[in-house]
Order: sequence, then C-alpha cells, then structure tokens
Amino acid sequence: MDIEIISAKKFAVKLKATIHITGKLGFTEATANELKLTLKSGIKFAKDTNDTLYLINCPNCDDDAFQVVKAGMYYSINTKPLFDSLGYDYKSENIMFDLVRDKHDVYEIYKLIKRSKPRKN
Repeated sequence: MDIEIISAKKFAVKLKATIHITGKLGFTEATANELKLTLKSGIKFAKDTNDTLYLINCPNCDDDAFQVVKAGMYYSINTKPLFDSLGYDYKSENIMFDLVRDKHDVYEIYKLIKRSKPRKN
C-alpha cells in the first residue's frame, strides 16, 4: 500500500480570478505567484460536456493560448471575445472564479468554479 503525505502548503493560498468590466480575466497576486505567471506564459481554456470551464496553465504561450500581460503588479489575459461567446454578463455582474486544481499527468489544469453578484452602480 502506497501512502501519500498531503502538504498543507498546497492549500494555503485560495486561487482566484475575476472578469473585469472590460472582459479581461485578472489574477490576484497570490494566484499569479502560484501559477508562476510570466509575460511568456499562456492560458488555454477547455469546456466539458457539462459546460464546466477549465483553465490550462501553459509556461510558454502558443497560438491556441491567451497571452498573459502585466499592468503594474497584476497579470491578466484578454478574454473578452471568449466570455462574450460564452454569454457571460460581466458588465452587469461581478464574476469571479475559484480555481481548483484538477489532477492531470501532463497539464496544469484548474476547474473554474463561478461565483457572481450584481455590480454596484
């Protein structure tokens, strides 16, 4: 029988991302650090048959990935066309995602758990 020790350090940071009113997906500083985002990084998205959205962290950007950009201390990606096509109403709703690591042998994949609330005027 194999036993694996589960480190509390893996669960110390709550990974979050928020869709800005511009449609960009912004990452908290803690999330960007945990994902090791750089200006060479890329983010891909996948969707399963239940319409669950997944984020795939790519250390090197390719043509299928959204390019990571940085403004000040914050990293984001231009996801406006993606979220528009998925019907997300980020202009009237504050849409946030909790990122939950999904076990995968090749890719660093995170399940996006959506939370939303009306934006304040």
